[in-house]
Amino acid sequence: MASALKNLSQYDDTTIPTAKEMKFGIVVAEWHTDITHALYEACADTLEKHGATSILTAQVPGTFELTAGAAQLINNKKLDAVICIGCVIKGETSHNEYINHAVANGITMLSVQTGIPVIFGVLTPNNHQQALDRAGGKYGNKGVEAAVTAIRMVDLKNSLAQKERKIGY
Repeated sequence: MASALKNLSQYDDTTIPTAKEMKFGIVVAEWHTDITHALYEACADTLEKHGATSILTAQVPGTFELTAGAAQLINNKKLDAVICIGCVIKGETSHNEYINHAVANGITMLSVQTGIPVIFGVLTPNNHQQALDRAGGKYGNKGVEAAVTAIRMVDLKNSLAQKERKIGY
């Protein structure tokens, strides 16, 4: 759903499981720090609001490096989920298409291959104002949405792992 139709920060917090025992990594791109740091703050605050006490943060130069940063966290730390925070503004060339495509595919592949939820908290706006609108502006903050998604995905993974598998009756 387009953020113009839904505030990224609004959700029913009574439906969110506790994150008390969950361990999170957040990888933040340095490019567009006014945007990415606002996303990061909202993400970390939301995780903490729901009980998370274990949050490891890593910074990478740009959004393109988010996948590699997430892989490093997964390979070196015991985490339940990794949230990737970045922003790629369209600009005058088509660089954004290549970066966005590579990052989206990389994050998806990493999540599927490792079994650890890797969350796409990347803004892909046409201009700086659209990014501001989604980093705490009129459409809320995608960092909140990314944190809620991470908690829900870890809870899903944990609940499926606990279900007893039976064959027959």
